Parts: sequence; structure tokens; C-alpha cells
Amino acid sequence: MLVKDAMTPDPVTCSVDDTVSSIGGVMRTKHIGGIPVMDGTRLAGMVTETDLLKLLMTKGPSDDLWLPSPLEVIELPIREFINWERTKEALTDIGSKKVGMIMSSPIITITPEEDIEAAADLMLKKKIDRLAVVSGETLKGIITREDIVWAISGGKGASP
Repeated sequence: MLVKDAMTPDPVTCSVDDTVSSIGGVMRTKHIGGIPVMDGTRLAGMVTETDLLKLLMTKGPSDDLWLPSPLEVIELPIREFINWERTKEALTDIGSKKVGMIMSSPIITITPEEDIEAAADLMLKKKIDRLAVVSGETLKGIITREDIVWAISGGKGASP
């Protein structure tokens, strides 16, 4: 079976200038885990749930912590409060970030004429869940692990 037989044609796309909050909303309402990112007509990258989750990663306790002396007991809570304030500020800015700043790039692609076995192999080797399907410079679709599972089990219309 070929990629073109299992892929989702004409996938939902977004622009490098779209915000994280708007793309998160699209992912939620469309129940999709990744969106190809376009820079005009050029495929620039892929924004995924993982890219969004990475925005929430914060550092653990301060790297500069040490066992305090009696005089430093007052300084420690102040230092951690400042770190918490920086974390809160970073979380506030997440929604307004541009997708182009957080997307996965360079994007890994496959052509419509490849076998789905090649797509599955590439996904496993690269540890990714989806591939952009391109013909030349043109985005034709997207193929996910789920698409491949559906294809090898008889298609979405097949009974269990």
C-alpha cells in the first residue's frame, strides 16, 4: 500500500505567524496532534503536541542552591520566590508565542508514492508520530501512525 492511499489529503495547516494559543485551540477542536506549518507557500515545519508541552517545562530547584547558614535562611525563600515569578511570567507569555518559534524543523517528509512500510520505518527511526507528505515543494497531505494502523487493518470503514 502506498502513502497516498493512507494519508489525510489537504491537512489543516497553520502559518509561522500564528500564535500558540490559536493553534492549541485548533488542535483541541479538530482532535489532531500535529499541524504542518507554512511560511507562505513553503512548508516550514511541524507543530506538535510535544512542541506545546515543551513550553511548559520549567527548571527544578535553583541550580545555585546550597545548605544555608543561619544568616542565609532569609535569602533562600526570596531566591525561590524570584524563580517562581520568572516561571509565572514565562507561562503567561506562552500563548502569544509565534508557532514559527516553537515548531519542529527541519521537517521530515515523505512522498505519496512511497510504501507505508517506508513511512512506518521512518517514523520509528526518527521517533515521530507523523510525516508531511510532499510532492516536490507542494504539501499533499499528512500521514500519521494512526493512519498506517487503519490502513493495514482494512481502513477506517472496516468492522472490528
